[in-house]
Formats: sequence, structure tokens, C-alpha cells
Amino acid sequence: MPRPAIVGVTRFALDRLPSSQLAAVLAHELGHHTGGHVWVSLLGYWYALPGRAAWYAIRLIVGYTMVLTSQFSWLATTALVLLIGILTYATITLLYGLPLILLVTPYLTAAVGRRAELRADRHAAVLGFAPMLTQVLQAMHTAETETRRRAAAAMGGPGEPGLLTRLLSTHPDYATRVHRLRPYLGQGR
Repeated sequence: MPRPAIVGVTRFALDRLPSSQLAAVLAHELGHHTGGHVWVSLLGYWYALPGRAAWYAIRLIVGYTMVLTSQFSWLATTALVLLIGILTYATITLLYGLPLILLVTPYLTAAVGRRAELRADRHAAVLGFAPMLTQVLQAMHTAETETRRRAAAAMGGPGEPGLLTRLLSTHPDYATRVHRLRPYLGQGR
């Protein structure tokens, strides 16, 4: 007996999206279930938790100590950087780099998530929902860009996410997703 698939839809999608675009979003979400992506992403999420915690702790400790040592002198900062380098080298050579896997796991999991999103997009496109899904993605991109622009103007920060943020994202950028849907655009319902 097949297992039931659970697909969540936001109130915004139900209230604001036209039926054709809502169908495209549902086809995309069902695409995650047909390829088994849900279980893989859940497993990856759990495996990546220690890596995320390690990255957070390392960034916090190194950032705090860099600020602290920079107040003393450049010599203390240089000694700290050298110590971090020695510890990294020792980890790689003595432990064959195994602890570094913890630090790489979140990035690998995010890459798998991005591929899963593209496969789910392709699933919806094969079913004939490419034009509607493209419209949804373009609307989401416009809304997100406007929100990011407002936040950058209010706080004076960068308007675009940095490289590490993009590498940790489980969704590809909108331009990539729309580009991958282009071959299917002539096949809409």
C-alpha cells in the first residue's frame, strides 16, 4: 500500500494565486514526493545539524577572539591566526580530515536540496505547468527583491546575499529555475 504524501499550502497561496498557478505549485510539491526527495532532505537535515552547530561555534569563537586580540596588538591576532592554521593542519593530518566533514556537510546537503528543487520544477513542467510555475517564480523573485531592497535601504546593508549564504541555500536562484523551465514553456496547458 502506498504511503500518503503530505503537501502543505500557505494561506497566501490559497487566497492570492490563480487556480492555474496554485496547480503548478502543487505539481512542484508533489514532484518532491515522487522522487523520494523528502526523505533524503530530511536525512540530510539531521546529518547536517552537527556541522551547522560546529560552524556556528567556530564562527562565534573565532570572531570573538579576533576582536579581543585585535584590541591588544597585531602580534596577538597573528598568533591566533597561526594557532587556527596549526589546529586545522593537525585535524587534516592526524585525523585524516574527518572532523572537517562536519563543516562541509551543510554545504553538500544544500547542494542536494538545490538539485531536488530543480527536479521538482522539471516534474511540474513535464506535467504541463511550466508557464504557470514560471509566473509564480517571477512573482516570488520580484517580491523578494523588493523586500531585500527595502531591508538594505533601512539597515544600510548589502542588497544581495553573500556567497556563503547562497551556498547554504536549499533553493536555486530564480534565474536558474526559470532558465531550466524554458524548454517546457511551449507545452503549457
